[in-house]
Amino acid sequence: MALDATYLGSNGWLLAFAPADEQDPAALAGPRVVVDPWFIGPLVFPPGPWLLRGELGTPQPPPESIDLLLITQGLPDHCHPESLALLDRRIPVVSAVDAVPILRRLGFETVVPLRPGEAHQLDDLRILATVGAAVPQPQNGYLLQHPGGRVYLEPHGAPVPGLDPALGADVLITPVVDLSLIPLGTFIAGRSRLPALLSRFRPHTVLASTTGGDVRFEGVLQHLFRQQGSLEEAAAVAADHGARLIDPVPGSPYRLAAA
Repeated sequence: MALDATYLGSNGWLLAFAPADEQDPAALAGPRVVVDPWFIGPLVFPPGPWLLRGELGTPQPPPESIDLLLITQGLPDHCHPESLALLDRRIPVVSAVDAVPILRRLGFETVVPLRPGEAHQLDDLRILATVGAAVPQPQNGYLLQHPGGRVYLEPHGAPVPGLDPALGADVLITPVVDLSLIPLGTFIAGRSRLPALLSRFRPHTVLASTTGGDVRFEGVLQHLFRQQGSLEEAAAVAADHGARLIDPVPGSPYRLAAA
């Protein structure tokens, strides 16, 4: 496989695939997929900033030459209107169903809603939607299958029911710590679900996601968050399953080749 993965912070990623038989190791022929981008501006959850407001330490420019925009949820930390407004509306979008009204309101010309179990083909890239977190209704995870590699991503560490057991992944993009909100309980189950996801997909690389990047939060809820687990613990769990854990630096591309 050949894949460049660049963390954009929070839930955002740029994934650039290359064909498995690519002759030039420096070249990545595409496609280039952007996931759940947050580039600029505040992140505000209803009913207003008094509840929870996020700020980026360093705004990021949108990547160039995007072939696909992939949205896992309709919530603002995944479908961020101010960031999406920076992108060319001709970029095709695959999204969870509840993100569709936001994307169409912003003027994106091609929006393909997927429900868990449904798939979409973009040239050599197959996008299979899986069951994601219930926040409150089930959202999407995605299994991306390309000659250059297979990537499974889901931003909350949700279980993966109903997926063909034969389908694995080379790279797993997932949170690796648990986050809970007192008194509502755990809403990001990275630590709790990591062993099962590693056994299920058998990846050679885990990319820590969702809780990273230079982000500051304020508001009532900010004081009620609790974290369990650590990157060191997650790295040991990954190693026990024959995988390596990468804690990505936002903006730095990671070349992932076959194990």
